[in-house]
Amino acid sequence: MAEWKLEGERDVLRADAILFDKDGTLLDFTHMWGFWADVVIDRFRGLLAERGLVILQEDIPGIWGTQHDSTGWTTGYDKRGPLAMGTMDEMYAILVWHGYRAGLSWAESKMIVRDCLRHADDEMELVRPARLLPGVQAFLDRCRLQGIPIAVVTADDTDSARLHLRWLGIEDYFNVVIGTDMAERGKPYPDLCLLACERLGVPPERTIVIGDTDGDMEMARAAGAALKIGIGEPGVLKLADLTVPSFEWLLEGAVKP
Repeated sequence: MAEWKLEGERDVLRADAILFDKDGTLLDFTHMWGFWADVVIDRFRGLLAERGLVILQEDIPGIWGTQHDSTGWTTGYDKRGPLAMGTMDEMYAILVWHGYRAGLSWAESKMIVRDCLRHADDEMELVRPARLLPGVQAFLDRCRLQGIPIAVVTADDTDSARLHLRWLGIEDYFNVVIGTDMAERGKPYPDLCLLACERLGVPPERTIVIGDTDGDMEMARAAGAALKIGIGEPGVLKLADLTVPSFEWLLEGAVKP
């Protein structure tokens, strides 16, 4: 059992399980998905150029909600945008649309985008650009020491999520991994959260959800989770009960043996 005491509150909240978002919560989002987005878009623009078509550099941020440096590489992302909150199918559909707008037929755009995604997956496997955020390893160790059941609930596909957790060496920490392909509806709907709770054998009202986007918080709210914790800047996640800058903050005293 996890015990939590919010700043300024007298009562201690007790929960039987913790559900984690993956990207931007456990691992550095920009380091991994910025790399992926750059590989996809670079190949996409190259294939368009072979056909005499162009997507301008200034239009790139508007495709998936990314931020770029002067050389064009991804350095950040909009936490309200498709890259942060979308499923892979949604990301695919958005890029197909941009290929169509650039002058491809819908069918040809679908084929080109599939090629780009396969290429990016190959590059991801070679580079494995995944790294844990500060405090995550120690927090997971604390959960294991306390015997707290934990799960991942992610907008990513389940097999992809497991692969990334394996790259990081933390897959075995989680009792359950739930990807968006395992439920009828992904975030912000409650389905992923409810399925994880069912498989853990814990009611949602005895569960804490930790994430970094509004989608995570809305999912937790809709499922009736006991506590919604946001990782990020204060005030950004309006539905979070508590927002902290990192897991290191939580390790300073929010989790009790």
